[in-house]
Amino acid sequence: MSHSRLLELRNRTLAVIMGGGQGTRLFPLTRDRAKPAVPLAGKYRLVDIPISNCINSGIMRMYLLTQFNSASLHRHISQSYKFDHFGSGFVEILAAEQTFSSASWYQGTADAVRKNLTHLQNTDFDYALILSGDQLYRMDFRRILERHADTAADMTIATIPVTARDASALGIMQTNGEGRITRFVEKPKDPAVLDSLRIDPTSHAKLGLPSGGDLFLASMGIYVFNRTVLFELLNNNLTDFGKHIIPGAIESRRVFSHVYQGYWEDIGTIRSFFEASLDQASQNPKFNFFDPPVYTRPRFLPASRINGAALDRAVISDGCIISNARIQNSVIGIRSVLEEGAFLSNVVMMGSDYYDSPSKRSRPENLDIPLGIGRGTRIENAIVDKNVRIGEGCILAPAGKPSEVDHPLYYIREGILVIPKGTTIPNNTVI
Repeated sequence: MSHSRLLELRNRTLAVIMGGGQGTRLFPLTRDRAKPAVPLAGKYRLVDIPISNCINSGIMRMYLLTQFNSASLHRHISQSYKFDHFGSGFVEILAAEQTFSSASWYQGTADAVRKNLTHLQNTDFDYALILSGDQLYRMDFRRILERHADTAADMTIATIPVTARDASALGIMQTNGEGRITRFVEKPKDPAVLDSLRIDPTSHAKLGLPSGGDLFLASMGIYVFNRTVLFELLNNNLTDFGKHIIPGAIESRRVFSHVYQGYWEDIGTIRSFFEASLDQASQNPKFNFFDPPVYTRPRFLPASRINGAALDRAVISDGCIISNARIQNSVIGIRSVLEEGAFLSNVVMMGSDYYDSPSKRSRPENLDIPLGIGRGTRIENAIVDKNVRIGEGCILAPAGKPSEVDHPLYYIREGILVIPKGTTIPNNTVI
């Protein structure tokens, strides 16, 4: 497809990013924030991924639908994405609201879009690109738009090849020879049903897939709709795209698959978040934050200062102060302070929203403990949320404890220790 045709397609596209529900599987990281606002890789937020993918694809008009614990997400968007006043680009928040026609909150992804149809109908676009706000991937959306136009599709679904082990937790598609979706099963558990959804091995080469092995086409939760088709499909009370809208659309509309074969991770659980975050400290991370860039809020922080440290596979964000600490396979967020003798191994430390001061430290709830990690404290296999104060001589690790624990000072989820946002851990605490 010509460059001018791609330019036309992206200019006629409106992106709608789902701001997420309660994110219960990511609790306690979602205790005080929406899932797309969860910090990522030291200085980003999850929502920066779909927004950056749009910007890098030349799609500059975006609506972000929000509802639950959305204050920090709204603040991040307003402080991060300010486009040219003389251009047509925007990232606009559409918060859940009660109206004369609807007094209920969003009941699902499709219902969220339906409740904002008035705003969409007042916006000029031919294609709606529906995106999740909590996935980690890099995609040039011009490719799926090109596929959508070339097949004269009513709807196009981004799909990714997965193995049988992962297929039972995802929505699985079956396509015909031209890539049109003929069948959809949500999270197939029955081995016989799953086997019937296998990609025909003779089609592997045509799809650019490796030969051998059982593969399945899973929905990525990324959809392209024609404008009129979207409005028609939402003219009902169905609440969710994956569970309700897509199965019906396959029967009555031209629904095609766009096969994507890069890295994609649905950040849905503490374990998936922890592993995807620590992967950034590896020598060759699966997700590349470098080029093209991932955009976020410009904070104008100073470079990090390291007063002696032993670093082995570490990501150190802006504005940190590290003094004679040891860091192994860990991600250190913005404004983090690590005192002498601190040791972190397999830790995702999200940093702080501000630098400490004597007045803040002296508040009764803060126990005169500074922000950051105190002298001689050891932390392993943990997520340390923002604005946490951990005293001196502490030993914090989930080893030897149940995989699920609720405690006033911490949680353990899927065997991972989580210190919630704003927590103060007293000196010499042993977990």
